[in-house]
Amino acid sequence: MNSSYLENDDLKDGSRAFKRLKKKTSIDNLWIYILRLLQEKEMYGYELKESIKTRFGFEPATVTSYTILYKLEKDNLVTSHVLDNPEGRPDRKYYAITSAGKKAMKEAKGLFEEIMSKVFDKTK
Repeated sequence: MNSSYLENDDLKDGSRAFKRLKKKTSIDNLWIYILRLLQEKEMYGYELKESIKTRFGFEPATVTSYTILYKLEKDNLVTSHVLDNPEGRPDRKYYAITSAGKKAMKEAKGLFEEIMSKVFDKTK
């Protein structure tokens, strides 16, 4: 997906259909963005939320991010472990993508590629 469509302020005044599409392919499918970031490195919840904002141009609610992380862990798409924070701050729970998570990403990519070729084949 072209991140400029997620970040572009000019598109905020677009059609309602486009706004729904933008929401459905970002916030409503937050798991894809989380797993994408975890393909690079382990991250803790707040770090993921901030990375989504920086990298993909939208900001999920903190509660939403943690809810999705909980569901991903329950579905065995991510694992977590707590690391001691030596600076006296609270310990952090880090998340890592599993092999099942990597498989889910391949399946999601295949679905998006199929949609692109079938739906947008005549769009120039």
